[in-house]
Amino acid sequence: MDLLESLKAKNFVVIGRAGMDLYADPPGTPIEQAGNFYACLGGSSANIAAGIVKHGGKAALVTSVSDDAVGRFCLQQLDNYGIGKSHVKTVGGEARNSLAVVDTNGEDTQAVIYRNEAADFVMTEADVAEVDFSQYAALITTGTVFAAEPSRSAAFLAFDKAKEAGLPLIFDVDYRPYSWPSAEVAAETYSRAGAMCDIIIGNDVEFGFMAGDYDKGLDKARELAKSTARIVVYKMGHEGAITITPDEEFRTGIYKVDALKPTGAGDSFLGGFITALAAGYGLKDAVLRGSACASIVVSRVACAPASPTPAELDEFLANHPGPSGTEG
Repeated sequence: MDLLESLKAKNFVVIGRAGMDLYADPPGTPIEQAGNFYACLGGSSANIAAGIVKHGGKAALVTSVSDDAVGRFCLQQLDNYGIGKSHVKTVGGEARNSLAVVDTNGEDTQAVIYRNEAADFVMTEADVAEVDFSQYAALITTGTVFAAEPSRSAAFLAFDKAKEAGLPLIFDVDYRPYSWPSAEVAAETYSRAGAMCDIIIGNDVEFGFMAGDYDKGLDKARELAKSTARIVVYKMGHEGAITITPDEEFRTGIYKVDALKPTGAGDSFLGGFITALAAGYGLKDAVLRGSACASIVVSRVACAPASPTPAELDEFLANHPGPSGTEG
């Protein structure tokens, strides 16, 4: 099935973590001075799923959560957003859900991430084997799932099973060095995963890492678009993004806002971008809608709660002067 035709079903299986985010309250308070915190759903894959559902799609999460109050908080939050949790397993022992403690001080934002004995890394091949991938339109994941075993093997099995079922694979590189045993393992794993995927999204540093040379990230993105991927989005922070396909390449800018924090931008971009493609928007318009979602999220507290609804996105686009530096 054609990639874009497949996405039109708007029913996605998302692999990866759900966690708890704690934001220093009121906004602008440094973590070390905070007396109160606002708790909300976090974790890159859960944030992506929340964005998809807010834009009218369906999303089911495949992951593990801890058998404790924080894990139950995550499960309740998945229910609140309408994210499918039939493939979410509760695990005991020392496994703990991801916890992020964040403040909202613009460029000086602090984000302290706790990933010791992460519950989502306990996801197994047996968990993935229970998923009927044929009922979904596409598989989405971020690079975090590959950082440790048994999650890494489980994620690659999910890739294989999804491909067998004819699903496109959508991959956000999302390289976080602190989760990996070594840079060498990460580079090898990302190269393997990237070669299997139809849509790949990452920033200039992440593609540079995959290339083994930070000055050759764009070359790596172009190589993937020419060899295996159908769409590659090479993000460059405030300089916008370069989108590459086997047939074209174009550059888009960003929607400038007063940012409270940088967290959640990539997750919101992916959710907005994919649902825009699924809704029939052209590739450039889908990238721009994803970029607008990212800008909205960084201008608000939190990640999943900050992801815009379609009405909020349309209002933002109608009132914003437009993206900077869009070309081609």
